[in-house]
Amino acid sequence: MATDLIEIDCEQPSSRAIEQAAAAIRRGEIVAIPTDALYTLVCDPLNLHAVRRIYEAKGRPAERALPLLVSDVVMAEELAKEVSPRFYLLARRYWPGPVTIIMSASSRVPLKVTGNTGRVAMRQSTSKVANALLERLAQPLIATSANLSGQPTCTRGIEVFGVMDGHIDLVLDGGLATGTGATTVDITEPYWRVIKEGAIPEKEIAEVLKGS
Repeated sequence: MATDLIEIDCEQPSSRAIEQAAAAIRRGEIVAIPTDALYTLVCDPLNLHAVRRIYEAKGRPAERALPLLVSDVVMAEELAKEVSPRFYLLARRYWPGPVTIIMSASSRVPLKVTGNTGRVAMRQSTSKVANALLERLAQPLIATSANLSGQPTCTRGIEVFGVMDGHIDLVLDGGLATGTGATTVDITEPYWRVIKEGAIPEKEIAEVLKGS
């Protein structure tokens, strides 16, 4: 399988490039895009063939869930089994932005996407490329770091191409992506916890969720 590469302007993504990427995703293919959190692999979470391929492309263990990008709070509500006040506190403060929120998944989310945990991690990005794709497809997207599992996330489109050539279908090359990884917060338990600290420090999350 040959991987295609298309140059894209991260600030003003062309409708043609977005449509090519959207068409690939509709076909069950895997696309790498620049986001506000480095380069990301995206595909259709409702297409189990695409889900299996993204695990294989990264060499990612099947028990590790795949995060989702959503277009807004409403889309996140539809994907969550129940929505707690903690979710709204975090989403109102940080979305769109660098906080990923883990919640119990609704039946709309395939169990395979959750790594058979029944939990789903969701984020609304500030990336114009990601949001243009979400708008075009009107559905959530799997969004996992563009790398082989355990290796550093790629910061340039050409780097993604070099690492993932033959494993994914398309790279949207927007040059250097300098974003910091998102902070991941699990709010499914009686006590919330930071799974991975990124752009937002745990101390700030604690302040936002104080008393919740």
